[in-house]
Amino acid sequence: MLKLKNINSFYGEVQVLKDVSMEVNQGEIVTVIGANAAGKSTMISCISRTVTSFRGEIEFEESRIDSLRPDQVVERGLIQVPEGRLLFPKLTVRENLELGAFSKRSRGSRKDRLEYVYSILPKMKERANQMAGSLSGGEAQMCAIGRGLMADPKLLMFDEPSLGLAPIVVLEIMELIKNIRKEGTTILLVEQNVRQSLKLADRAYVIENGKILMEGNGKELLNSSEVKKAYLGI
Repeated sequence: MLKLKNINSFYGEVQVLKDVSMEVNQGEIVTVIGANAAGKSTMISCISRTVTSFRGEIEFEESRIDSLRPDQVVERGLIQVPEGRLLFPKLTVRENLELGAFSKRSRGSRKDRLEYVYSILPKMKERANQMAGSLSGGEAQMCAIGRGLMADPKLLMFDEPSLGLAPIVVLEIMELIKNIRKEGTTILLVEQNVRQSLKLADRAYVIENGKILMEGNGKELLNSSEVKKAYLGI
């Protein structure tokens, strides 16, 4: 469904991604793990085309998207839930959610999408008229996920969804991601929470200093001595 081939990305003279190749098949949860500044978020930004200074090929549903504008990527059904939530704090929860259905692709079904989001995120229905800036960290992340779902994604990319959240809330978010996949949405999950994200993954990649070092199914990597030593302190 999604293929990256030899992606090299730069910030000025600093090379962030080095010949990154990976793929996501339809219906999968694919996790990319790695330490802070390993290149995970840059990879997602290249896919979304919010970072444009890169070389290599990106295909989505067998069509090249590496020269498209970000809005054209969204119209294809490739949606990002960004790191840090990036909500509009002075708009209500409902207004933030509705902005997710701004594209032509999803605008016509906005009402139905909103009911769907409320059905899987009942807290967002309770908070519909509350200002987004007053939400807790976990609620803000759920609102950001709901906004992504409003865009009717074929593939939903999560950039560090557990960042800054309490462990019990992280478990809620991971369960939510699992349920979104059950509903038919393919998932690309970029995470520092190695244990939880690998438990969730069908397949996973380990990225370090901009390079893919390992790949395999989630359980294999979770039980890998290299992963345990580098990321789990075992």
